[in-house]
Amino acid sequence: MITCYVQYELNPSKIPEFEEYARAWIPLVKKFGGSHHGYYLPHESPNDLAVCLFSFPSLAEYEAYRIKSLTDSDCQKAFKFAEDTNCIRRYDRHFLRPLE
Repeated sequence: MITCYVQYELNPSKIPEFEEYARAWIPLVKKFGGSHHGYYLPHESPNDLAVCLFSFPSLAEYEAYRIKSLTDSDCQKAFKFAEDTNCIRRYDRHFLRPLE
C-alpha cells in the first residue's frame, strides 16, 4: 500500500472554494480504486495550510489513477474549478508507506 500525503498552500480568502474542490475529490479517488482518508483544513494553525491523505494498493495503481484522471470529465471539472477559483496557491505530494 502507498499513501499520498498532499500539503496545500491555500488562498485564505478562498477556503469555501477549496472545501468544494476537496469534496469533489473524495469520491473521485474512490472511483479509481483508492481509499480517501480525508482533507484537513486550517483550524488552530496557519490559515493557508491544508492536507489530505489517500491510499492506493500500490504505486502502480496510483500512477494508473493519475493517468485516468487526465481524461475523466469529473476530474477535469475539479481541476478547472480549482484553477478558475484560484483557491490553491501550491501543493506538494509525498508518498508514504505504512510501518508493518
